This record gives sequence, C-alpha cells and structure tokens, in this order.
Amino acid sequence: MGENAHSLAAIGQPDGIISALFFERLPRVSGLQIGLLAAALIVALTVSVAIFSPRRFIRGFMRPLLWALYRKEVIGLENLPTEGGYVVGSNHVSWIDGILILWMLPKNIRFLVDAENFDNAITRYLGAGFDVILMKSNPKSIGRALKTAREGLKAGDSIGIFPEGTISRTGQLQAFKPGVQKILKGTDAPIVPVWLDGMWGSAFSYSGGKLFWKWPTMLRRRLTLYIGKPLPGDTPLEMVRSQVQQLGARATIEHRDAFPALARRVIRTWRKKGRLLQCADSLGTEVNARDMLVRVLVLRRLLRREVLSKDEQYVGILLPPSVAGVAANVALALDRRISANLNYTVSSDVMNHCIGEANIKHVLTSEKFLSKLDLQLDAEIVLLDSFAQKVTIMDKLIGFVQGRLLPTFLLDRILGLHKVDKDDLLTIIFTSGSTGMPKGVMLSQANISHNVDAIERAIKLNIHDVVMGILPFFHSFGYAVTLWAVNTLGPAGVYHFNPLDSRQIGKLTKKYKATVLLGTPTFLRSYLRRVEPQQFKTLDVVVVGAEKMPRDLFDAFEERFGVRPVEGYGTTELSPLVSVNIPPTRSNAKFQIDRHEGSVGRPLPGISTKIVSTDDGSELAAGEDGMLLVTGPNVMKGYANQEELTGKAIQDGWYVTGDIANVDDQGFLHITGRLSRFSKIGGEMVPHVTIEDELARLYADGDASDNDDDEGQRVCVTAVPDVKKGERLIVLFKPPAQDYDKVRAALNKAGLPNLFIPSADSFLEVEKIPLLGTGKLDIKGAQTVALEHFGSKS
Repeated sequence: MGENAHSLAAIGQPDGIISALFFERLPRVSGLQIGLLAAALIVALTVSVAIFSPRRFIRGFMRPLLWALYRKEVIGLENLPTEGGYVVGSNHVSWIDGILILWMLPKNIRFLVDAENFDNAITRYLGAGFDVILMKSNPKSIGRALKTAREGLKAGDSIGIFPEGTISRTGQLQAFKPGVQKILKGTDAPIVPVWLDGMWGSAFSYSGGKLFWKWPTMLRRRLTLYIGKPLPGDTPLEMVRSQVQQLGARATIEHRDAFPALARRVIRTWRKKGRLLQCADSLGTEVNARDMLVRVLVLRRLLRREVLSKDEQYVGILLPPSVAGVAANVALALDRRISANLNYTVSSDVMNHCIGEANIKHVLTSEKFLSKLDLQLDAEIVLLDSFAQKVTIMDKLIGFVQGRLLPTFLLDRILGLHKVDKDDLLTIIFTSGSTGMPKGVMLSQANISHNVDAIERAIKLNIHDVVMGILPFFHSFGYAVTLWAVNTLGPAGVYHFNPLDSRQIGKLTKKYKATVLLGTPTFLRSYLRRVEPQQFKTLDVVVVGAEKMPRDLFDAFEERFGVRPVEGYGTTELSPLVSVNIPPTRSNAKFQIDRHEGSVGRPLPGISTKIVSTDDGSELAAGEDGMLLVTGPNVMKGYANQEELTGKAIQDGWYVTGDIANVDDQGFLHITGRLSRFSKIGGEMVPHVTIEDELARLYADGDASDNDDDEGQRVCVTAVPDVKKGERLIVLFKPPAQDYDKVRAALNKAGLPNLFIPSADSFLEVEKIPLLGTGKLDIKGAQTVALEHFGSKS
C-alpha cells in the first residue's frame, strides 16, 4: 500500500508523469552495460575517423604520444613566412625527423619521403595520415614527386625535404642534393633552413652504428628546432647547406651542457673496463683500467696533501706521453685543477714565458726525464717518482675504496665533480710558436668534451681499439685525442715519447696490436723507411694533420702497410679537431660519401665553417679561396692574459684561423695555405704551399739515395723583403744539391705561373729544415734562416 501511494504521488507531479510515461515500463540497465555501450560508440567513432579521416586520426593519436616521449622547444618561429608556400630544408639524423618537425611546427608540411620506407599497408596508412609525397628511386617517380611538390608550392602548400637524401650515419651534415632546387624552380617560394637538435643518440638514429636495436638513453628527450631566416629560392645549394650547418653549431653551443665533465667520464669508462689494459708505455709500464683509477685517486690525494695549496689553480706538467703523463693530467682534472702541459723541446726562456703566462707555481715531472733536459725554470719542481715512498697504507685503502667500491655518483660528490661547469677551464695549451712566442690557449671542459664526442662519432673509437700515442700532451691533438679520447671512449693507449723513433714505434705497435695511429706526414715518411710491414699489419686507422699530405705518401704508405691514411684539420684554438675524412674501415661509404682525398674532410658534428673574402669579409661561394672561419662549442675561451689578441681572433663567435681554404660542392674542406704563408709579389698572392708541394714531388722523384737519415721535410718555401717586388721567394732544401735551372724548368712544366717560380739564386742548401717539436714547419725559424743568408734585396 505504501509503495502504491508513493507511485501515485509521483504521477501527480509533472516530472513524475514524464517518468511514468517514458521510463516506468523499460527494463533496468546496469552501469556495466552503459559503459560497454559507450565503449562501443567510441570504438565505432574512432574506426570511422581512422577510415575516413586518417590525417586527423593519426595526428590526434601522435600528439599525446610525442608529448609523453619528448620535450620540445622551437626557436625562430617568427622566421617562418606568414603567407604563401615555402620549402623547409632540414638536417637528417633519425628515422622520425619528419614526424617530429610536423609536430613542432604550427603549419602543415608535406614531406618528400622515400617510398621504400612505406612499402606495406601500415606504413602506407601512416603516410596518408601525414600527407607525404612518396618518391621511388627511379627517374620517373622522382620527376612526378618533384612536380607534385612544385605544384603544391604554387598552390600555397609548404614542402619539407631532407636535402642530404639520407640519414646521416655520423651526425655530420652531408652534401645537399639538387632536388630542392628543382622543386623551387619556376616558383617565388623561399627556402627556410632548419636544424632539429636532440635526436642523435636516440634509438631512431645511427649512434653506436645501428638503428633501432639499442636501449633508450634518456626519458623525455629534449628536442629543439632552430628555424633560420628564409633564403631566396635561387640561393646556391652550398650556401643553403652553410646556413643549416650554422644552425647546428648554434644548437650545439647552446646545449654544450650535454657534454659531461671529462673527469666524470673517465671514472665511468675505467670502472666499466675493469681488468682490461688501459695504458702502457715504452718504459715497460702496463696498467689495467681499474688499477689506473686507484693510482690516479691516490696521486690526487698526495698532491693535495704534499704539494698543492687549496687555492692553487694552475699546475704545470713536464712529462712525455706515458702512463705517468696520463696519471698526472687525470689526477689534476679529478681535483678540479687546471693543467698546463709544457713543451719540453723549447728553451728555458720560452718555457718560463709560458710559466709566467699561466701563473704556474709548481711543475710536475720526473727526475729521470728532467735529467735529460737542460732547463732552469721559474717554478718549484715536483718529482713524481719520489712520491712512492710517501704513500701510506691509509692512502692505498682510501684509493681502493673510492676506485673500486663507491658508486660513481657518490664518488662524484666526494670529489666535487658535480660542481664542475661546462665552461670551467680544463687546461691551457700553448701554441707551437711557429710565428712568434707561444700563446696560452684556454680550453674549457665543454671544448674538449665536445671534441671527444665528435671524434667518437666520426672515427668510432671503441673498446676494441688500441691507440698508438706518439703525440706529446703539450700538442693539442695529443692532449684531446691520445689522452682524453683514449681514456674516456674505451680504447687502450700505448705511449712513446719520441714520434720519430720509428723502430721503437714499430715494435710497440706489433706488441700491443695497435689499431689506430695519429701523426704527421713527416712522421709517416720516417716510418716508411724503418718500420717493417708486419709491425704495422694491425693498423686500420691512420689520421694525419699539421701539414699537407703529399699524394705520393698516401700511395707509398698504403702499398707498404696496407692501410691508407686520411687527413684531418685542426688548430689549438679549436680544441683542436675541426674536420676529418672518415677512415675507410670506419666508413659508411655504401650510404654516404664521407671522405675526399686531397681535402681535410667535412666539419665534425656541431662545428660550422665558412669561407670569407680577405678583402671585405663577405661569404664566398663553393670553390672560392678565402679566409677560413670556424664556430662551434670547440672555439677556445681565449688567450691567457691577452684580451686584445682574443678579440682579434674571435669575431662574433667565429674563430679567424688565418688559413686560406675553400669548400667544395660536397661540403669538403680544402686548406690551400696560411695567410702568413703567402707572399704578395707584384700585387699577386703567391702560395708557398703550392710551390712546396711541386718541389717535394720533384725531389722525391729524383731521390735515389735512400738516405736513411731523412727524418722530415726535405724542402720549404719562405720569403724575404724585396724593395722592387715586395717579397722574394726563397727555397730551403736538404742535400743532395739540385740543378736549379732544371728544377725551375720542371716547375714551369708542372704549370706553375712564372710568378710562382723562384729565381736560380734563391735556393739555399741547409742541413735541416727548421721544424717544431710537433713536426710542423717552424715558419719563423725558416724565415730567420733566409733573412740571415739573403737579407732584404734592394
């Protein structure tokens, strides 16, 4: 009765009448049923959108997924044209670059893509969702795709293209293909250079030498898209490439905190290698990686207790390439001190100049090594070989616990390495002094750490390599590569103090099965005469620099030892390596052109170069000779105590190298000489190196003496002042004497202009060509010899 009364009462109300009329007789529906019905409707709606609007469906699905995986930032969005179509030209280091650029840009971009990557139903559906223009590798398909893109541009669409035509296997920017120019032909559309930064190292890149099959290295990877100013559609291809490369350098400079402190890197590398050989030298010392870490930690502790005051920043090192030299440098880095490896081939006056410039109070050396040098130094000498008796049991115990047992993050905290900033000074390296007194080049943590990372990408040094370390640590290449790259990338290092001691280097290479050799052409020529082929049979990477490599030396070295050298280029002020040809055994030649003999290679990842006129500073086109400028995270902090000189050397972030060079249409850098190695004769610039190369070839062809004492450069060209012509070319050469008229006739036959051919009375026989301790030509010394003999002609 109560229930009926409630029902009747409800019918009496308006809401109750509606309920009774429409719902009272329907079956009851549970919450589960309602949920299933809603799910079915959502699935039906999703399937409908997926079928009839794949673009909206895929992009709606991808946005939250990409947001969960990546953090994005766009710089230069204001550079995108607001009206009409345009072409976006980007670098290409990962498989999903196109998707990421679409996600990061506000306007839809239609990308030209390789149809071979969309050869099944799923990928074709994805392609439709992203509205891509498919292009097969046959001329008909390419022509059709380019026509579609061009018509889209005229209709106001924006087109995306990766001008390299392939994913870079090293992160180096490859040559740009002409397809972008064909798209722009007949349109008024501009091309917008962009650089996508942050994808190298991901599973979608070729870092580590493979695509996909590797663990992700970080969560929510930071991506930055740099957008440059639009360029006219008829801009030369190499100029477009230069603008993209400059955006890449800017990105790497701004994200240089991605390169960890070298001391932290070396701790983790040595821990990981454990019992594997890390360092050996010609003194008979051999140390595995974990023992090396303990030794260095103990040395750091002793230096703090016995020698260095708390506030002493700069410490000199006077040691050859050796296990002790490595230990001293790493110990100072672990203690956050600034090392300065001193050049032991110079006089006391020059070395004391360096000591004063760096404000050095202590110099670390060994009694055995110091006894071979006749030096009087303006600093306190610390003999490391006397430290052994000062090591206590507690020192050993603490070193063992720190080196073997403590987690690396905790060891970082104890040593204070977490406080090391990317821009903190790591070392001062003094220039060779080839044109005057050495200058102290201040290099930061990021300078060297970036160079190490770039070397790993290009040359692919790994745990299976053994590097023959013959370059001194006062040489920037020796410091960055044979010291830091070797001890942070996994190879073992085998060290010898004399790069011209060919026989000992041959023995060490054979004993330790060395795979990598770094040197100069002067050193390689010496090895040709004294090293047996079987001693170098394990070498598969030979990189040379410091001077131009003669063509005959490439052939002779490969014929004798079975490995063809490659050239690289760098300067102390650039930390040092700028560019390198990829060695054949580390090459990806199947997919990209990564070396060009006669060049010094393409710039390393994160580094940009440009060639400018020596007259007005305007950027020059491909193939034109001019001044080489370099920018990137490798540019030095400056010269110690020389702000004015620093200001002249670094202009708007670009280091003015003083080298004359050109860039070809494939992006390879060619060094044609130094500005200081040109003579202005009769108003024309005459390159000394061009004349030297021909003379060296002539002397090599005519030398049947097999002179076993020939350890270096045979001939060099310098100049002395001349009142009538401005300068007079002088040739210094080593015995045997030559018929100067025949030499001049041969130079003429080789095609050199008359202005390039020295007069018959301008040849001077010398016992030795002046060389620096690094094997480079002593430009100042050569000119001094010429001036002493010829003076200035009136």
